[in-house]
Amino acid sequence: MFDPDRLLPALLELVGRAAALVLEHYARPAVASSKADRSPVTEADRAAEALIEAGLRVLDPTLPIVAEEAVAEGRVPTLAPGAPFWLVDPLDGTREFLSRNGEFTVNVALVARAEPLLGVVAAPAVDRLWWGRVGQGAFTRDAGGERPIRVRPRPASGLVAVASRSHRDPETDAWLAAHDVAETISAGSSLKLCLVAEGRADVYPRFGRTMEWDIAAGHAVLAAAGGRVLTLDGRPLGYGKPGFENPPFVAWGG
Repeated sequence: MFDPDRLLPALLELVGRAAALVLEHYARPAVASSKADRSPVTEADRAAEALIEAGLRVLDPTLPIVAEEAVAEGRVPTLAPGAPFWLVDPLDGTREFLSRNGEFTVNVALVARAEPLLGVVAAPAVDRLWWGRVGQGAFTRDAGGERPIRVRPRPASGLVAVASRSHRDPETDAWLAAHDVAETISAGSSLKLCLVAEGRADVYPRFGRTMEWDIAAGHAVLAAAGGRVLTLDGRPLGYGKPGFENPPFVAWGG
């Protein structure tokens, strides 16, 4: 029977193994090739995705898996409306991986009824993990141990925004200028959503192209920590869209 609470402990272990595999690849020279959309892909992406896909099939063979590299190769499962499925980005921030700045993540999320129910984000280069189960809280684990995380109230001194390191665009700059932003932090990959979830930032606007697997795990962590991800017209961002491409969105903390 489909049981998100049963899946979470095993999912944490699986994402940890994938993060360790990515770190092995990070320790040696990386060679990238270009996909059809001109985004880079490495052996680390492919190896981590293979490991995660195999592990998810053991956890629950009935759940479809939508994984970035599989979709790029034309392997797209049929999704029933509202039914649960996995979203997998085995290496979010491949450009950061290649530039060796450490700001890349491994991401797995479980989606049902077009919403992320739970998600796990690992940052291999800094040995850190974030996870969340909507309705039951969000947590992080690093060398200092495990602790709960929560979005913070909006500060009176002005918002701290987080923006993409590799995909900053004029629309983002215009949004930041039009809002009460006191400070902007640059970060790569789904780390931006985790920064909002743990109260180190208040908002993350994104106008450039993203795919569902890029943000679903971080979205789950943020939602479990008390935040939300909204489209520009104020509606909750949904999942399972045709083509899996997201519209522009704003991720909010408290």
